[in-house]
Amino acid sequence: MSDVTIKQLAKVLGTPVDKLLAQLGEAGMKFSDPDQVISSTEKVKLLGFLRRTHGKKEEAPVEAASSPRQITLKRRTVSEITVVPGQRGASAKTVNVEVRQKRTYVKRSTVEEAQQVDPEREEALRKLGESQLKREAEDRARAEADRRRQEEDAKMRAAEEARRAAAEEEARRRAEEETKTESPASPAEPAAAAPREAAVERPRPERAPGSGAPADAPHRHKPKHGSHRMRDDGGSDDSGPRYFGNELHLSREGAARRTGRKRPKTRQVEQSRSGPAHAFSRPTAPVVREISVGESITVADFAAKLAVKGADVVKALFKMGVMVTINQAIDHDTAVLVAEELGHKVVAAEDTSAETTLLAQQAGDEGEKQTRPPVVTIMGHVDHGKTSLLDYIRRTKVAAGEAGGITQHIGAYHVDTPKGVITFLDTPGHAAFSSMRARGAQSTDIVVLVVAADDGVMPQTVEAIQHARAAKVPLIVAMNKMDKTDANPDTVKQGLVQHEVVPEEWGGDVQFVPVSAKTGMGVDALLDAISVQAEVMDLTAVPDGRASGAVIESSLDKGRGPVATVLVQQGLLKRGDFVVCGVEYGRVRALFDETGRQVESAGPSIPVQVLGLSGVPEAGDDFVVVADERLAKDVAQQRQHKRRESRLVKQAGNRMEDIMAQMGEGTGQLSLNLVVKADVQGSAEALRESLTAITTDKIRVNVIASGVGGITESDATLAAASKAVIIGFNVRADASARRIIEANGLDLRYFSIIYDVIDQVKQVATGMLGKEVREEIIGVAQVREVFRSSKFGAVAGCMVIEGTVKRHKPIRVLRDNTVIFQGELESLRRFKENVEEVRNGTECGIGVKQYNDVKPGDQIECFERIEVQRTL
Repeated sequence: MSDVTIKQLAKVLGTPVDKLLAQLGEAGMKFSDPDQVISSTEKVKLLGFLRRTHGKKEEAPVEAASSPRQITLKRRTVSEITVVPGQRGASAKTVNVEVRQKRTYVKRSTVEEAQQVDPEREEALRKLGESQLKREAEDRARAEADRRRQEEDAKMRAAEEARRAAAEEEARRRAEEETKTESPASPAEPAAAAPREAAVERPRPERAPGSGAPADAPHRHKPKHGSHRMRDDGGSDDSGPRYFGNELHLSREGAARRTGRKRPKTRQVEQSRSGPAHAFSRPTAPVVREISVGESITVADFAAKLAVKGADVVKALFKMGVMVTINQAIDHDTAVLVAEELGHKVVAAEDTSAETTLLAQQAGDEGEKQTRPPVVTIMGHVDHGKTSLLDYIRRTKVAAGEAGGITQHIGAYHVDTPKGVITFLDTPGHAAFSSMRARGAQSTDIVVLVVAADDGVMPQTVEAIQHARAAKVPLIVAMNKMDKTDANPDTVKQGLVQHEVVPEEWGGDVQFVPVSAKTGMGVDALLDAISVQAEVMDLTAVPDGRASGAVIESSLDKGRGPVATVLVQQGLLKRGDFVVCGVEYGRVRALFDETGRQVESAGPSIPVQVLGLSGVPEAGDDFVVVADERLAKDVAQQRQHKRRESRLVKQAGNRMEDIMAQMGEGTGQLSLNLVVKADVQGSAEALRESLTAITTDKIRVNVIASGVGGITESDATLAAASKAVIIGFNVRADASARRIIEANGLDLRYFSIIYDVIDQVKQVATGMLGKEVREEIIGVAQVREVFRSSKFGAVAGCMVIEGTVKRHKPIRVLRDNTVIFQGELESLRRFKENVEEVRNGTECGIGVKQYNDVKPGDQIECFERIEVQRTL
């Protein structure tokens, strides 16, 4: 409700002005002039006073109660379109098109009230509580079992002590009786002793042949020889273990049955008193074990949990058609099937790892959400002007620095526009960078689809539309190159309508904005469209607390180490925070914005470069700030372990059908091994996917290794061992790697444009004959000093250290063995004279055309493209 004067309010209410002034005064508000302005808050206060005066219950504020919860806008437009007939000679027809639109906007608060609490968070908290309760119950059950076991052990020990005491008492009593029996009779009682001796005399064994004692010798205790007691009943002493033919599993009864000897009755009685004999007994029923298995497990660990031989598990897997060894891993589903085959049961292992702790911390980090800048991704076909349009907005020259004039990296920038801060993500348009475009669409709020008005809808345009729909983000179409004479926006609209992208003037919901990146026409309208769309979406985020987001791009810098370009989506990322980024972790040592300036922190929707990680993360990984370094390290190690197990499971997924198919092919399929090194992670990923896709049934392209950074000695050694071709994409080999490459005669090729790599690998793989274009380095000059010239700008004072630098050849500027610029020489001078070439060991002055950022220590590489006839 807008502010009005007291006179206008009295007219609307139908109340005299004096009465309304009196009521305002009674409500505690001082108004004396009818032309004074009364605000919405004061009107609400007056309404509450009047309700209380009339004895009514005070209701919700007028502003909240009477303000509309939704607004419906109706629009009717009439336009004309020209329909070109399909028959020749027929004239074009003009058709009037009337469009009626009805659009309803609902307040964000209404939508939020209707929405329930995030079910995923509730489910995570519920599972966490269940796991805690289950763990506490297991702890209580384990403690109760330990207590019962201790009580049983104490009872058994007491019973054993009682039995031992009884046995000792019986033995002592018998010994006393035997002593009384064997003692000689006194002379005073010869007649009485004889009958008693005869009464207690027991049968004695016959003398064995060869023994030195007579058969009727009196019974005596056998003497001890050394530490062993002599055999008195055909066996060893009861106090030590018995060995019957080296078979330890036999009990005394089993040994007696084998030897045919009968044990004395007294020993049997003692054994029955002391309890059953401890001997092995075969189980009467199969033992069913219940084990817990995570997402994957190695065959050796799985066999150990089942208490079976590893060969039995491998045999069961072989019967199921899975060829694995005992050291390879299998997934959870395969483990369940194998366990059921062997008669056991598998349950899912509870996730009590550091990931659970991390999720619990994230669930506890909540705060008040505030409006954040929108994240806009520029997408479209190659060479349709995406980077040029962004370049006009940023007032810089980015497209001039890209090799071949095409973007090969994801660029992230935040721009201060008159409409507010907007973050832009520039994605490549080449077909090989499909994964980059997918990541850009998933990390964005709005997608701006750039279509050239003179070219129309192309394959990568359709792919960008599919990525935007998959990510469920709104679309804005920027029809670029409207300054050209052959620009036809109707062709663009008709082409996009076929893919269900309908403009607003044709009854759709997609905004079409004609722009020109060259002249700047329509750029303000495009920014207005982005701002309006962002206001409708009501983008919010928590501006403080622990930060989280996604990795846009990553690379390995020679001086700074691993560098990751991240987009902060929640919280505040500060220098000194501990972060987990995929399988890498570390402490943030420094933060840089897109211009290279160091910043202390970054909020939501702001892209920054992060230094201090333990390694180069994968592009597209999520990052999150954790409490301490220990938790970060634990989470990173567990993720690394899971990724390694998943990779082993993929490698172990060789089924018998695949092996039979390979055996049927014989030796007809050739293999081309490649080692790919690139300057950033996204380019390496795009190269690996594009080159692997060239594989056919006759030729297999195998990328045995890929990574970021310069070509090292280990890369050259791997290529020599596997007879692979080394591909350097905007990177160079160091001195040790070059020595190995020259010694082994390896094929090393440098590229700076991705479709050159794909074309050459296709030519080699398919065996097509023709001319091959190669880049041969003819000279390298090292920059010693930089001078400023009013005519040429920055002039590099150089020393030619390799080959010859020629004037009319293309050049590249290298910094730390990484290409930072590619262009041509503007001038080549020796003292004050222009020269055509400068040889090795000679000083010269070099002016690089359209590039003034040359620094001492850089290398200027002069090369030429030569055509070589391919031979068999």
